[in-house]
Parts: sequence; C-alpha cells; structure tokens
Amino acid sequence: MKQLVIFIVILTSMAMASCKSKKVEEDKRANPASEAFFPEWSHDAVIYEVNIRQYTPEGTFKAFQQHLPRLKELGVEILWFMPIHPISEKNRKGTLGSYYAVQDYKKVNPEFGTLDDFKMLVDVCHKLGFKVLLDWVANHTGWDNVWIAEHPEWYTTDSTDAIVSPVADWSDVADLNYDKHDMRAAMIDALKYWVNEADIDGYRCDVAGMVPVGFWEDARAALDSIKPVYMLAEDEGVKELLKKAFNMNYGWHFHHIINQIAKGEAGVKEVKDYFALVDSTYPAGSYPMQFTSNHDENSWNGTVFERLGNAAETMAALTFTIPGMPLIYTGQEAGNTKRLEFFEKDEVDWSNLEMQEFYSGLINLKQENSALWNGESGAPILFLSTSDESNLLAFSRAKDNSKVLAFFNLSENPVHDTIDCTPAPGIYSDAFSGKEVKIEGQYPVSLEGWGYTILVE
Repeated sequence: MKQLVIFIVILTSMAMASCKSKKVEEDKRANPASEAFFPEWSHDAVIYEVNIRQYTPEGTFKAFQQHLPRLKELGVEILWFMPIHPISEKNRKGTLGSYYAVQDYKKVNPEFGTLDDFKMLVDVCHKLGFKVLLDWVANHTGWDNVWIAEHPEWYTTDSTDAIVSPVADWSDVADLNYDKHDMRAAMIDALKYWVNEADIDGYRCDVAGMVPVGFWEDARAALDSIKPVYMLAEDEGVKELLKKAFNMNYGWHFHHIINQIAKGEAGVKEVKDYFALVDSTYPAGSYPMQFTSNHDENSWNGTVFERLGNAAETMAALTFTIPGMPLIYTGQEAGNTKRLEFFEKDEVDWSNLEMQEFYSGLINLKQENSALWNGESGAPILFLSTSDESNLLAFSRAKDNSKVLAFFNLSENPVHDTIDCTPAPGIYSDAFSGKEVKIEGQYPVSLEGWGYTILVE
C-alpha cells in the first residue's frame, strides 16, 4: 500500500511538472516580446538576402562561401537564402525556372550543390557568427512536386477536379489545400527536417498571409521544440501572424512610401502616419523589415537607382534609423545597377564594391547605438516639430544611455529650418564625421537636396 501511495505521488509530481513545463512554453508564446521568442542575437541584427544563382559565375554554395569573410566585415548577422530546393520542370518559366516552384521540400537543387555542401555552408556561417534563414514556400508547389503524384488530394481543385494555381499569373505552381491535415503534418515535417538536418536558425516564409495562421503557429511550436528559431513573414496585412508564429514581417507599406517620396508624391506626413499605424497594430515586440530592395523589387520593379534616383542613399540611411530591421539585398553593396533576371542566369558584378563602406557604416551605426535596435530592444520613434512639415523629417530615438537625433531632407531641393529639439537635449556627435554638436531648444538645420544628418550621444 505504501509503495502504491509513493507511486501515485510520483505520477502526480510528474504530471504537475509536465503541466508547469507546458504552461511555461505557452507563456513564452503568449508573450512574443520575451527573450525565448526574440533571441538576443536578433536584437541588433541586420538581415542580408542571398541569391545563390546570381551571386557567382558558378552559382553554387561552395562559390558563395568565399564571400562570407567579406559579409562578416560588412557586419550583417542574418543570412537569408532564397529557396535552395530543386525547381520543377513542368510548366517552368524561363530556362532555369523560379526558386519558388519547389519540386521536393527535402532535397537540394543540384545546380547549387549537394546537401552536404549546404550543411558545410551553414556550419561555416555559424562558426563566423552568422545566423541562417532558409526561404520556405508553403502556399504552393511546382507541378511535378513529389506530392502531386503521391497525394493529389492535398491540392486545391476547380469544379472539374483539376488542380489549380493560387493566382492566375503563377502558372508554374499548384495551390496547396490547407484543409488537408495530412498535408499540414507533412509540411511541418519538412520544415523540421532542415532544422534537424542542417541546423538552420529559422525561415523566411513566402506569401505567409496566404497560409492559415493556425498552421504557422503549429509549425513555430514544432520548430521551437527543436531549437529556438527566428521567423520572417512575407506579409504585412495579417498581423495575427506576429502574435505566436512570426517575429517580423515585411514593411511593404513603408517601402512604397519611400518610392513615392522619391517621385515627389509623398512626404513627412506619410512617414508619421505609417508609424502611428505600426504602433497601433503590431503585437508587442514584433516589428517590420525595412528595405529599399529585395529580389522581387529588383527584378520586377527596378533597381534602387531606377526607383529612388538621387534619393537612394538617403532612403537606405532612413531604413537603418527608423524602427525595424534593415535588409540588404544581394549586390546592393556593389552598387548593382541592373535588374537581375528571375528565371535565367544573370550574375552580379562584384568588381566594384563602391557601396560596401556606406552600408558597413550604417550597420555600425545601428549596432553601436542601442536606441536603434530592433523591437523592444530599441527605442520608439519621437517626431520633432519643424516649420517645413512636408519635406524635413526630424526625429529622436532614446533608450537608457543611447540617444539618436536624425534629420532627413525628403526632397531634391535644399531646406533650411529650425527644429524644436527641446525633447532631446544633449551633447551629440555626428555619426559620420565625429563632429561634436550641442543640442538644446531650437536647433537650426540646413540640408542639401536629399541630405541627412544623424547625431548620436
């Protein structure tokens, strides 16, 4: 009888411990701003998008690996690799097809190398201090994906039971049906595979808003049970994704605003309105990824120089000083001036790294001033009063011992104004020249067209 009592006590203790452990995990997911959800390494990180196909003449993992020391010197911390899976041949667009028409979720595109090559690349990245995100396409597959032959019932069909594309123009892919729970389980299994097999650190998830939130939350929990991961959603409209599944989403709205500013179609008001919206709609701790370019923008809408013209550097500096994690896309540090082909080989010219020092300076600025860090690790943005409310953007970000003052001319014409800096007095230094500046009360500012000044304390 005594042994039975002891046995019952042990079982009860184990059950209570299990419940407590489960409760802790639930609390972590219920509070996305927690350290468990936002790892320390992400606090000051800058993300870099890697286009393996166009990066080198060889277009392989091994060839790209030679660039890692340069990227380490640049200062980026997260490497996001566009999809590395085999590309479907059926209904392929162009000669090489789209990375986003996946043929097999658990294999590597042989054009890039082998699984062992990728695992070695991830290992070297980790040894150099990088974190690795893999691009994931969960909404659809290529037309000759192994699932179509084995499980055609996992796909969306029309009235004639024919499998359909998710969007008419996406003729090279077939839409997955998330009402099918077996398919969901297989997708999560595939996601877990790359964390287990290659030790990646998370995912950038293509058109994440087209996939049910519940799936992503289940997937995040499954991945975190292996190791804490970091998740980026290619989405801006479904904020629910940021509650338990994703750390960061796309700042599409702000990207469009800076394009409009460069064309003289927007200004300070639109910037202020954007951050008011972010403050009121983003869950605690989460934040947008800010960018002047990415693979879609570069290939389909133009290079930063086509879209932004003389404002290109100004807008890049702005994305590094406003709230959110900044992105650098393959070739931006080389001043890439061409739209990279999406379905063909079209490598980047690395002969002139004219923008490497520029971006390195912006990364140092962000990482050395905690007010500019990501999410709740950084400071909120406080807009300052100016007379020129259309073109002169002035703001302060301050947290603990870190203070940043920024003045941006959002026009091609010179501006001369006096800014009310009463909320942010102090002895600052120019972030780039090192010149000391005393700020108190009204502060006169003169900026050339698209000019900017960033002060730090």
